[in-house]
Parts: sequence; C-alpha cells; structure tokens
Amino acid sequence: MAERLGHKEIQAWDSTFSELHVSCSLSNHRPVNTSRSPELTDSSTTCTRTMGARTSRRLQPADKSMDLGALPPELLVQVLSHVPPHALVTRCRPVCRAWRNVVDGPTVWLLQLARDRSAQGRALYAVAQRCPPDAAAVTKAYEELPLCALARYCLLAPLGRNLIFNSCGERGFRGWEVEHGGNGWAVEKNVILVPGAPSQTCFVTSFEWCFKRQVVDLVMEGVWQELLDSAQIEICVADWWGARENCSCVYRLRVRLLDVDENEVVKFSASPDPVFQWTEKGCRQVSHIFTNFGKGIRYVSFEQYGRDTRSWVGHYGTLVTHSSVKVRLRVS
Repeated sequence: MAERLGHKEIQAWDSTFSELHVSCSLSNHRPVNTSRSPELTDSSTTCTRTMGARTSRRLQPADKSMDLGALPPELLVQVLSHVPPHALVTRCRPVCRAWRNVVDGPTVWLLQLARDRSAQGRALYAVAQRCPPDAAAVTKAYEELPLCALARYCLLAPLGRNLIFNSCGERGFRGWEVEHGGNGWAVEKNVILVPGAPSQTCFVTSFEWCFKRQVVDLVMEGVWQELLDSAQIEICVADWWGARENCSCVYRLRVRLLDVDENEVVKFSASPDPVFQWTEKGCRQVSHIFTNFGKGIRYVSFEQYGRDTRSWVGHYGTLVTHSSVKVRLRVS
C-alpha cells in the first residue's frame, strides 16, 4: 500500500510538471510582435502579464507530502521494518511517541529477522518465534539500553562475532583483569604472523605465573536469555599461544560458563605440554565448543595463565594472542 501511495504521488507531480512544461513552451513560442505601435505594445505587455499571473496560480503544486503518522499502526510497522537497525534507533525512535513504541516493541525487529533467508536466518527466526524474549524481564542490561531484546540482537549482531574485547593487546590491557607475576605482563609484536588476528600483537608473561581474565556478558552483547536457553546455541572459544625460540614456557587456559549469579555451571581447561627451548617458534591454537550446556548461562569467564621455565628477568614467558569467544546457532 505504501508503494502504491508513492506511485500516485509521483503521477500527480508528473502531471503538474507536464502542465508547467506546456505553458512554458506556449509562452516561449508565442508570435513576435513586429509592430511599432505603442498601443499594440502595451496591449501585448498587459496580456503577457495577465497570462503569467494566471499561469502561476494554476501551476502552484498542491501539498501532497505523505504523513507517515497518519498510517495505520500495522502499516507503519511494515514501513519502519525496512529501515536499517542503527537508523531505526537513532533517527526514527526520537520522532514521536508512536514511532518510539514501534521501535521499542518486538514486531518491527521480528520482521527484520524474517527477511534473512539464509539457513541461519531461517533457523534464528524460527527460534525467535518459538522462544521469544520475556518482555516482562527487567534486567540491568535492559535498563542501560531501554529496547527490547530483539532490538539489541539486531543492533549488536552477536552471532559469529568475537565477543572478547582487545583480544590481541592492541589497546594495552583494556578489558582485562590482570595479575602480574615476576616482571608482569607486557604487550609486544608477534614473532610470527597469526592468521585472522585483528592485530599482530600479543601479551607476554614473565618468570612467575601471570594471570588475566575477561568476563563476557552474553546478554549485554545482544544474545537474549531465551535464545541461550533454547539448546540450539553453541559457544566456541579459542586461544593462540606460543613461546620465544630461545626460552621454554608453560601455558594454561580455563573457560567457565557462569549463571546470572556468576556461579560456575560448565568448565573447560587446557594444559598443553610445555614448549622447550630451541624446539619451535610461533604460536599454536587451543579451541573448544560448548554444546548442550543447559539453561541459565549468562557469562563466559575466559582465563589465561603463563610463565617461562628458566626464571629469566624480563618477558621471556608465554605469548598469548587472538583470544576469542563466539556464539553460533546450531542449524539442524
């Protein structure tokens, strides 16, 4: 219906411009008065002025701008569902109360999900219909951004995105809880290129155990709680670690899934064999996929440990970089 209204409006304007074009053509092609008679000249001038005044009044285009506020609510939702998520929140939501109610509600966002016809998009839309977010649930996350959970999902696009902030140390230690041992953690350039890393830098440990941790709030990142509880979500974690060629080191990784009270529900631990001096140079990857972890998961605690084994002063211990936590939908 919105498209038909636009088409009629265009037709009306085309008709008006056609009249203007014809009138201008007649005015431009009227016979030239070659007579020197003052009377004829005055008469011709008067006629031209009169025609010009009459033409300007007739060709004044009517105000045909369409007022979207006059649309029925169900049609307004359809129109706004074609607006990109960021513009929908920053540009459309402040317009008026009716538009704000549409943006804050779930329907416009469900329509956006329905347009993704990929296998993952269809699966996600089916889950969103089967396990919709609880509109009555008021959490700290929703208070900070007063939008429905589906809006948060569409804005933040959490599936497949690395939810670890500052994974390679390109922003120093921002986002990490750090405990320094020996000479503490440091950030250096990679010894060897790490594939897919957003930055070719790494964290380096010292001669005593160094520890750092980052807790990812999955709901704050855009995954609504009912989607996490749907048994169709997988949480993929990975880390790259290695050693300097001239010094051996040890490395530990622990990833814990926590509930809303930060109690541990599921845990994964990795303790690879130490890397010995002069045996290898570069990084290797540790990864794990959490599946069927039950209901109530809210946080992912990503924890790393490392040190060198020769007690050298400085930063000769474990190199860690390109840490990742990714949420994906299992498509059956």
